[in-house]
This record gives sequence, C-alpha cells and structure tokens, in this order.
Amino acid sequence: MFKRLRGFFGPTNKDLRHRLFFTIFALAIFSIGTNIVVPGAKTITKDLGFLELLNVMAGGGLKTFSIFALGVMPYITASILTQILQMDIIPYFSELKEEGAAGRQKINKINRYLGIIFALLQGYMFSYAFLKGYGSLTVIKSSLVLAGGTAFLLWLGDEITKKGIGNGQSLIIMAGIVQGIPSIFTSAFNSFITNGNNPLWLGILFFALFTLTYLLIIVGVIWVQEAERRIPVQYSNRTASSYKGEKTYLPVKLNSANVMPVIFASSIIGIVSMIAQFVNNDTFNNIVENYISYTSWPGLALYVVLIYLFGYIYTKMLMNSEEMAENLDKAHAYIPGVTPGDATSKFLRNSISKITVVGSLFLIVLAVLPIVFTKVTGLGNEITIGGTGLLIVCGVCLETYKQLESSVVSRNYSTSKRRGR
Repeated sequence: MFKRLRGFFGPTNKDLRHRLFFTIFALAIFSIGTNIVVPGAKTITKDLGFLELLNVMAGGGLKTFSIFALGVMPYITASILTQILQMDIIPYFSELKEEGAAGRQKINKINRYLGIIFALLQGYMFSYAFLKGYGSLTVIKSSLVLAGGTAFLLWLGDEITKKGIGNGQSLIIMAGIVQGIPSIFTSAFNSFITNGNNPLWLGILFFALFTLTYLLIIVGVIWVQEAERRIPVQYSNRTASSYKGEKTYLPVKLNSANVMPVIFASSIIGIVSMIAQFVNNDTFNNIVENYISYTSWPGLALYVVLIYLFGYIYTKMLMNSEEMAENLDKAHAYIPGVTPGDATSKFLRNSISKITVVGSLFLIVLAVLPIVFTKVTGLGNEITIGGTGLLIVCGVCLETYKQLESSVVSRNYSTSKRRGR
C-alpha cells in the first residue's frame, strides 16, 4: 500500500497532485464559508436538538448560522426523493432509470433544481424559527443567502468531481464533519483534565480511555463498511480452467443502506419538531420534547424503531432480489445449488434480509451511542463518541483512497508497459 502511495509523488502523477491540491483548496473555501455569518443574523445559542445532525454535516455552519448553514443536505434530500420515485412510483422516473447514462444526467439535473427549491424552503423555515423578531425582510434575505450558499456548494462539489479527486458532494459533507472533530477532543480535554473535579491522573486516564474508545469505534466502522457476504456465482458459458480456477462472487455489503436510514429517521422527527417551532403551542411543544424528540427516552426508542424500519425498507428498494435474479439469468449465471428464476430471487431475498438485520442494528448502535453517552455522562452535546458522522467520514475516505490508489496503479502500469515496448 505504501509503495503505491509513494508512486503518487512520482513524475508521471503530476496531474493527480494538481487534482489533490485543487480538492484541498476547494474544501478550504468551504471551511472559510462556514465561519461567515449570514448578514443580520447571529450565532444560535440554544440547543439544536434534532438539527444537530444537519449542523455536523454543515461543519457547524447551522450553529453559527453561516452562509453554508444548509450545506448540501437539500440536494441529498432531492436525490433521496428522486431515487424513491424511480422505484416504479412515477413512470417518468422509471423510464429515466432505464435510459442509462443519459437518464442519469437528466435525473442529476432534476436533483439540482429540486435541491435549490428545498434550500429555499428550508432556509425560510430556519430563518423564521431562529430569527424571530428580526422582521420579514431580514427573514427573506436570510432565506435567499442560505439558498445561495447551497447553490454555491453544489457548483463547488461539481468542480471537485471534475477537477479534483473523489465525489465533490460527499467530500464537502465529510469536510464539515471532520472540521468539528478537533473541538470534540478539545472539549473532552477541558472537561476531563483542565476543568475536571477529579485528580489529575484520573482525568488523564479518562481522556486516554475516551481517545482509545473513539479510535476503536473508527476501526469498527471501517470493518463494517468493508464487510460483505460473497454469494458464489457460476456462469454456464465459462469454465473454471479458463479463468485459472478463480471463483466469481455476488457481493452483498453488510451495510448497503449506509447512513440513509439515519437521515430518514432524523428527517421524520425533524419535521415534527419544526412544526412545533411554527405552532409555538406549549402543550404541543411539551409533547414533542418529552415523547418525540430523541433527546428523551421515549423519543430515542421511536428513533431506534424508525432507523430499523427505514434500514430494512431502503435496502429492499436498493437491492431488488427479483432484478438481481433477472440480471443473473441474462448473464447466463446461476448460484450453485439454487434453481434460476423464482428460487434464486427467494434465496437472494432471504440472504439480504438476514444481512440487513445486522446492518440495521449496527446503524442503531452507531446513531444512539452519542445520545446515550451524553445522557449517561452529562458532559454536554459538544462531547460525543461515535455517531453517524464517523460512518460518513470513513466511507468517503475509503472510496476516495480507492479511487486515488486505482489511478496511481493504472498510470504506473501504463508507464511500465510503454517502457517495455
């Protein structure tokens, strides 16, 4: 691995280094923007509650009410919506899905338009909720600035994808999360050692355990992200000897849904909480605060149920066993010991269901861990362990590393081949 990375600094990879530097420069612009407050607004001092996930993905921009407070989440919401509509709900989107690259290009264009519309709506809702008493004109201006910030990030993400390394939108989300990690350890250091009521040696021990636990969670997240079940597949028109005895597998990832179920669950709870902000009724606010918000134990239980349900449903939508069986049949492939057709579809459905249970439980543990940690320790929301943010960071880092490594290996191979001639 390190030998391949050293090849990155070779003379043949000068353009790759330029791509890397461009990516770093673009992410630095995003980081600066998260500290530029919307004109006429001020930092939000109260607890964000369900909006904490959005704040983390925006690099703390929502808490500071910066021009990038919404991040690229409106675009993510639009992408999720169009992805659901492609599941034979609206024929037009189903047809676009079947058109291949041209259809994906049209869907991406629709996602951007919808993302801007959602940004305007969310910007107005947040401005109305957090800028009460500022006047209608200030709320409208803030809404436009927030929507403009999202539009700029969508453009910046596209530029990273074209001229940089990795997926631009994913890297922006990752950068927002990584930006908040140093403050977590700084707050933990102050709580355990600087301002702690315990002896110095005990505070150092607690901080060391906190750091070690954080690192172990990262290792666990990477292991689960890479974990997959390999279902053996054989082709009727191929022989094992012609492929040197190599076996072919159909990989099914342990966590196929990734972080989407958590986003869905947070959005459902968030909509109810946002309605409470608008209604401003004490009785309704108390019900939401005590029974629906995941900062309460009943709300946390509801949060867990929603993550499990969405994890199961989204994985079923993402990995359609009937389509997978049909694709295997078209490729003249079959699973040894399983009859092609309905039997293969049933086998895949059962396998995916079993794996989804484990993947959803992992998501639940990762999402609930920081909430329970805060409740049990009473250290405050600024000090957390785990969380879906780590899942996003590890996933994006792994994908970007694989893309970079693949580019370096392919270029070195091409160079060696030319020299051999």
